[in-house]
This record gives sequence, structure tokens and C-alpha cells, in this order.
Amino acid sequence: MTTMTWKDVPTRTVEVGGVSFAYRTLGPESGVPVIFLHHLMAVLDDWDPRVIDGIAARHRVVAFDNRGVGASGGAVPSTIEEMGQDAIAFIRAMGFSKVDLLGFSLGGGVAQMVALQAPDLVRRMILAGTGPRGGGGIDRITRIAVSAYVKAAFTLSDPRHFLFFPRTAAGKRAAKDYFVRLGERRTNRDQTISLQARRAQLQAIRAAGLSAPDDLSVITQPVFVVNGDRDLMVHSSHSADMARRLPNARLSIYPDSGHGAVFQYHHVFVAEVLDFLAN
Repeated sequence: MTTMTWKDVPTRTVEVGGVSFAYRTLGPESGVPVIFLHHLMAVLDDWDPRVIDGIAARHRVVAFDNRGVGASGGAVPSTIEEMGQDAIAFIRAMGFSKVDLLGFSLGGGVAQMVALQAPDLVRRMILAGTGPRGGGGIDRITRIAVSAYVKAAFTLSDPRHFLFFPRTAAGKRAAKDYFVRLGERRTNRDQTISLQARRAQLQAIRAAGLSAPDDLSVITQPVFVVNGDRDLMVHSSHSADMARRLPNARLSIYPDSGHGAVFQYHHVFVAEVLDFLAN
């Protein structure tokens, strides 16, 4: 008997208010599920298999395409509040009354919206490569992203080589390994992100950066905040600020790593997440 892994788990759908949401689930059926909320312009195939498989060894993992993303129907909303509402609707449509959240980058912003809008749903939360709403630096992020896309076009590579990993020998190695892992799934891959989804997500990120800060003191659930010390997208100072404002948070900053620190240090990250969810 072969054990199912992320590269071969089937894609399923659930109806959420008349819209079909695509998702994949892996791991034991019992216990509190861990809902994965993915990054800007990402679909299901952009989750690192080592992170999913590692956490699914002990917890049920559910990763989904939010409204308008990948194979899910509808259009992506232009605010993270609405993305949070859609995530809450998906979680409830799946029949879950209590979940843990793992949000990376934009997904970390959406996770905060879920915790603020439906606190009873959330048991624990992992916020990776993300910061608080109203954190600032939004214009800088846009410039960095544009620069990375130009470099990627010239080198015929994925912009995440430049956005997620430092341009050091170790960073370049980590990037190469990450993309090899992303390519492990050969069949039944997700649909690519649409132009509408890209534009709406960028609009939502910009609006969040320019918003008034949220009162994070009302999020009393345990939160694990993690980032790299060289994150070009969300400076680690934003993660540290968020961890200070959350009353029950712990913070890990991984050395010599960027926005994709949790992928570069996937062994360490998975071990820390399993410890965090167990205690």
C-alpha cells in the first residue's frame, strides 16, 4: 500500500454560495484541520510539497483556491476583508467548526481577517512572510516586484527566484530545490492564475498597506509568526511588529533567507509548526 502525498492527492470541489471552490486535503481525518492560505498569484501547485507532507504527517491539511483563484469559480475580490469572508465561507462549507490557519504572505493577511471576523472558528494561527495591515512599505513592495519580473524576463526564470530567496550561493541552491519540488506533481495540475486575479490581489495588498492598523490585541489565540531576515517583500521588522501586537505570539526569524524562508528552511519550519500545534 502506497501512502498518498501532496504530489498525487486529488483535487476536489465544494459549493460555497453557488460558487465552486477547488481544494486538496491530505492527512488524518481526525483532529483540528490546518487550513492553508496561499500567497499572491499562487494556486494549489505553488505550495511546497515538503511543508504540506510534513504537517500532514500529523494533521489534516486543507489547501484551497479562494474565490477567483486557480480552478475556483467567481472573481477575486479587491480587499483582504472580502477574501477573509470567502475563506470563512469555505471553511464552514467544509463543515469545520474549529480550524488552525497557516497563511503565507497575502494568505497571512487573509488569515488575520478570518481571526478578526470569525474568532470562534480559529484555534491557532501560523503567519509566515507577512505583516499587519497598515504596516506601510507598499510602494517599495511594488517596485521590488516589478524589478523581479524584469529580471525574470531577461533570465527566462520564475520571479520567485528573486523575490523569495536571497541571491547568495545558499539562496540560489534553495530556490533551485524549491522549484524542483514544485514540479513533482505531473498530472491534474491546477489552473494558472488569471489576469483579473492578479490585478485584484495587487489592489487588495495596496489597500491593506494604506489602511488604518487593526487592533491585533483582540486576537488572543496562540500565533506563530515566522519570516526570513532578508525578506524583500515584507521586511522582518513588520513581522516582529505584528508579533509584539499579538498578545499570545511567538516569533522565529530564519537567518540568511528571504520571503520564502519557510521553504528554504522547510525542515526547521515543519518541526516548529508541529511543536506549536501540539503545545
